[in-house]
Amino acid sequence: MFAIIQAAGWPIWFLLLASIIALALIIERSVSLRDRKIIPPKLFDEVVSVYQRQGVTEEMLVKLAQDSPLGAVLAAGLRNHTSTRYVMKEAIEEAGRAVAHDLERFLTTLGTIATASPLLGLFGTVIGMIEIFGSQAPTGANPQQLAHGISIALYNTAFGIGIAVPSLIFYRHFRHKVDSLIVEMEEQATKLVDILHGERVDYPVPPQRA
Repeated sequence: MFAIIQAAGWPIWFLLLASIIALALIIERSVSLRDRKIIPPKLFDEVVSVYQRQGVTEEMLVKLAQDSPLGAVLAAGLRNHTSTRYVMKEAIEEAGRAVAHDLERFLTTLGTIATASPLLGLFGTVIGMIEIFGSQAPTGANPQQLAHGISIALYNTAFGIGIAVPSLIFYRHFRHKVDSLIVEMEEQATKLVDILHGERVDYPVPPQRA
């Protein structure tokens, strides 16, 4: 591996740095964007059940907001449970925008790496071509310098494409996953608003205690 890096020349270091950053971001997003971590399966039912038993308390709201991104969205709605439907939905939307921003964290960087890696590979190719032209002399070409220039050009091109392809695939995957999670959170938040305002006939809600 070290021999390949030497043959690829100094431009490869930019690509190696990009590959390390891309790998770290892919691992971090894979861990952070797990479905159960963003939208716990039983959280919605538990929130409705607690609300029906004891209403809304500050302790409950703080605990719910810290539970998960979905919890933060639901807590924003419950904090305004005495307000109109419009106010509740507005509070939920504001919380949803903040949650969406957190879910999209680092995705721009990953997308930038996917776009920039082929350009960095092309940069290495240009450096290799310069080496090739520099090997030409009136007495003939320098075989060692010519081979080094070809190695720089080919290795950097290959590394650039090799980094760009998986980075782009994971970027698209994470973007789709974030969009799906946001849609699901919006659906559950809307259901909560309907339940609190007594507008859901398809959800069994026991009468609230006095």
